[in-house]
Amino acid sequence: MFDYQKYRDVLTTFFVSYGIKFIGALVLLFIGLWIIRVLIDFITRQMQKHDVDPSLQPFLRNVLSIGLRILLILAVISQLGMAITSILAVLGSAGLAVGLALQGSLSNFAGGVLILAVKPFRVGDNIEAQGVSGKVCMINVLHTIIKTPDNKTIYIPNGPLANSTITNFDLETNRRAEVRIVVQYENNIDLAKNLIRDIVNQDRRILSDPTPQVVSENTDLGIALITRVWAARENIGGITNDLHDLIRAAFAQNNITIAIRQTDGILKK
Repeated sequence: MFDYQKYRDVLTTFFVSYGIKFIGALVLLFIGLWIIRVLIDFITRQMQKHDVDPSLQPFLRNVLSIGLRILLILAVISQLGMAITSILAVLGSAGLAVGLALQGSLSNFAGGVLILAVKPFRVGDNIEAQGVSGKVCMINVLHTIIKTPDNKTIYIPNGPLANSTITNFDLETNRRAEVRIVVQYENNIDLAKNLIRDIVNQDRRILSDPTPQVVSENTDLGIALITRVWAARENIGGITNDLHDLIRAAFAQNNITIAIRQTDGILKK
């Protein structure tokens, strides 16, 4: 005959022994998730209040959220009466296996952390690295996203990027523009230099300090006239183009001949 009393006693003992622990673990889980959400929101507001780098905020928020949730899970497991040391040993072994399988991704993760910490560039900067030039659109944990001048989107892994040479065109407020025009040897070089100086002096975008320079050097084709001026970085492109056009126009009006060379039957200036 089936002994209902025996099984009822067993179930009663089980629920008394583990039911309270389960309810306590469940309460701990919900309260912990609420506390984590409130804490993350508070830290997010503090980062925005203290002008933390926008590219760094999502990374810090995600790392902190994941870390707190892992600690919460361990606390819930401990509340259920399970051995934490055994679970940590299993997680350690699994982490080692995953780490070996994802060495490239871990390298990119480390590179992302390094980039966000050292800040060789920020979102919005124009940089050149890994054979690519463009504007930084986003810095993720694993990749940096760059938009090229011809509107291509390029994902650069952070591992190689962090270990490469990076040129940041927007780090300094002022930059130097250089225009190089080669004229024939028989030209009046002093007149050519004075024409260039007049053009430079009329451009209000060009800074007077450092002093603009017009230097010459001999080449196989003729005398290279090199104009070096300083300006705010946002004006560099426009100044360079304008100087090219204005100097060539002034040379043409004053009969100063620009050197040309012949290659495969084609004349090139």
